[in-house]
Amino acid sequence: MAAPSPSLVAAVLAHSGRLEKEDLGARIARLSRGVEELKGEVCNMINKKYNEFLPSMQSAEDLVSQVDSLSSNIDLLKSRIENEVQQDLNVAIAEFTELKQQLERDSLVLSVLKQLQKFDTAIKDYSTALLEKKYVAAARHLEKARSSLKMLESRKGFELKVLKALGTELTVQTQNMFYHLGEEWRQMVLWKLPPSKEISSAETVMQTELHLRTMPLKEDQVAGPPVASVLQAFAVLGELHTRLKLFGQVLLKYILKPLISYPSLWPRLEEQPDTVVLRFESAEPNLEHPPPMEVFGKITLVLGVLHKHLLSVSLDECGENDKDSTVVLAEMLGDVIWEEVSGCLIQECLVYSIPANSSKLEQYIEVIKSTEEFEKSLKNMGFLKGDATDLLKYARNVNSHFANKKCQDVIVAARKLMTSEIHNTVKITPESSVAIPKLPDPGAGDHLKMQKASKMLHNELINLENETKVSQHTFSLPTCRISVSVEKLMELAYQTLLEATTSTDQCCIQLFYSVRNVFHLFYDVVPIYHKENLQKLPQLAAIHHNNCMYIAHHLLTLGHQFRYRLTNILYDGAATFVDLVPGFRRLGMECFLAQMRVQKGELLERLSSARNFSNMDNEESYSAANKAARQVLHQLKRLGKVWQDVLPVNIHCKAMGTLLNTALSEIIHRITALEDISTEDADRLHSLCRIVLEEGPLVFTPLLEENKNKKYQEEVPVYVQKWMMFKELMIILQANLQEIVDRWAEGKGPLAAEFSPTEVKSLIRALFQNTERRAAALAKIK
Repeated sequence: MAAPSPSLVAAVLAHSGRLEKEDLGARIARLSRGVEELKGEVCNMINKKYNEFLPSMQSAEDLVSQVDSLSSNIDLLKSRIENEVQQDLNVAIAEFTELKQQLERDSLVLSVLKQLQKFDTAIKDYSTALLEKKYVAAARHLEKARSSLKMLESRKGFELKVLKALGTELTVQTQNMFYHLGEEWRQMVLWKLPPSKEISSAETVMQTELHLRTMPLKEDQVAGPPVASVLQAFAVLGELHTRLKLFGQVLLKYILKPLISYPSLWPRLEEQPDTVVLRFESAEPNLEHPPPMEVFGKITLVLGVLHKHLLSVSLDECGENDKDSTVVLAEMLGDVIWEEVSGCLIQECLVYSIPANSSKLEQYIEVIKSTEEFEKSLKNMGFLKGDATDLLKYARNVNSHFANKKCQDVIVAARKLMTSEIHNTVKITPESSVAIPKLPDPGAGDHLKMQKASKMLHNELINLENETKVSQHTFSLPTCRISVSVEKLMELAYQTLLEATTSTDQCCIQLFYSVRNVFHLFYDVVPIYHKENLQKLPQLAAIHHNNCMYIAHHLLTLGHQFRYRLTNILYDGAATFVDLVPGFRRLGMECFLAQMRVQKGELLERLSSARNFSNMDNEESYSAANKAARQVLHQLKRLGKVWQDVLPVNIHCKAMGTLLNTALSEIIHRITALEDISTEDADRLHSLCRIVLEEGPLVFTPLLEENKNKKYQEEVPVYVQKWMMFKELMIILQANLQEIVDRWAEGKGPLAAEFSPTEVKSLIRALFQNTERRAAALAKIK
């Protein structure tokens, strides 16, 4: 093979300037062919040399020179490519990148133009469908236009001025669509509502009417049933839930809630050729709160009419025929109204059906069954889904609601009694007892407990057999007067505990602690509510004292009486009221002692006007002292009458004795403090003291029968600590020195029992002049 011509390399490297892209490829191809030819010749030579052993020295040398020449050409071309062709490639890449970007811009513009075309086509198709009243198709075309506009708005870098105009056009057409659909909706569902927006009475809602169209006006006006067409169009536009929510709110306010709240209202259905009219009629209710079954029937009738003529269609919420996206209209309306309907049924209906006592709990099963049937009918119509709702749970939880209602009723009744007048009283005697029904026979579970308790009691009686027997009234409350309201309060407590004995465990516990709460409430409410009267009126303070002692007396044994009848949870020591006893006793005593302090203050204030019982020879001073003494006696007599037949006899006598003792102590203190008592002063002081001594016992009138009070009037020294001291003072005022010394009897006489030596000496110095006889007498007082 002939060696390649040197003109090949010369041709490749002919141009010292820039290589053209087209020539470069051709030249590289020719060079490649030269390499292949040379490869063939080299192989041929090697074969001849080593296989055929032919002499080929000259040809080998020629081939070597050709290889060297070709290698030089390749290196030169390579260098040229690296230096010049590389620069051309960078330029080409930039050019191709620019072309690519231009192509992408053109593609984007083309896409925008296509979306504009789709928007325009969708708007045109929408207008055509709307004119033909094909509302579903029109709504879908409108959504296509909305989708196209969203895609146009999402294109970055293309802020077309026309987009604002397209958005405005889409908004206008959407509102136009809503207007047409609204008109169709108003033809299918027409409300006639009362002029007043506030529902204040049954008469207000009597004007409410709901008209439902049952047939289309013309068969060719809509594609498919008119109700389904209009509602499907709302669904496609995403407005169905809003429309049903507004409808549900009106339905709740003007039909459903009035039917539940006003027993006199009844729904009346009137069927016309192409319309069904739902309106109200009034009937006099038999009960203030009708039974739940009656209310459930009214609600079921209304919802049944709506289901039959308006909501008995299934729609595609997204406007596509996808089973997963279908929605039941009745279910959607149920989601809107059920929470308020069930709440209203509970508050206005079921609450009032809860029995007032446990004996009627069994009858409540009918209410539970009717509630179950009511919910079942709503589920069949599609208004409800899932398991039992709050309405049925409320009905089934009757035991808890009964306990809550009973506890609430007890607290309300108790508070009413606590805030009633205290002065309406009833007389309590040791023979009195709270009027409660007889407890039932103990059950089988309680029999052993009763036997055990009876055996223990029997053993205790045997042990006490030889001891001194006490009166049957030893532990009874003494005769006194208490408020009628407190007696009723105690009866309420007994009756509630009796109710607890026949209730479930949970109800029993609630009722038991409700009774405890009643007493806590009394402790907190009564002293505050009646505070002013208790401070001002002595009689009410005494009655309140008796009320507290009466309650404390019953609390001692109240828990024990019901211990074996209550649930086992309360049996082991929890069923007790004993812990409340000290508080009630303290409450009664504090109130009465506060009134005693008020009375003491008034007594001392009156005695302060007696001018310290000095200068009795002065008529004004004597008159003032006489007036003060009589005012004190008058106050004490008035108190004796006010507390007569109210306080227990022993409390009455102790109270009057304490107050009289206060007056006597003040009088004794004032007289013994005098430094000079003339004979005339002593006579007048004695006459004042004699008035007090004679009339003082008359303040002890605990009983209405006067002849029975003499016993207590004779026992004045028992209740008046200073009575004997007062009598000794009177003797001193009229005695001579020898008589005083004799009554002292060297510190062993009656005078020494009441007065100290200092007090006696002070009286002697005030009554007698300073003589040897007085000095001798003073010497003997020690």
